[in-house]
Amino acid sequence: MAKRDYYDILGVPKNASEDDIKKAYRKLAMKHHPDRNQGEDSKKSEDKFKEAKEAYEILSDAQKRAAYDQFGHAGVD
Repeated sequence: MAKRDYYDILGVPKNASEDDIKKAYRKLAMKHHPDRNQGEDSKKSEDKFKEAKEAYEILSDAQKRAAYDQFGHAGVD
């Protein structure tokens, strides 16, 4: 399965500040956290939570973000 764009996952533009990225991540993390989502949609929410966490880990690190911006997923894999 092809990975989605990290900026799209977090819902921020490519020129977003670190603060904007952090806010977007926290909002998604609270919404999709496994402890908050039990029952039928728990697996789907857990996958979205993991996806958001991965995107935040790349975009919150200046070096990884620069590599991602230049080379896409190949730059950080």
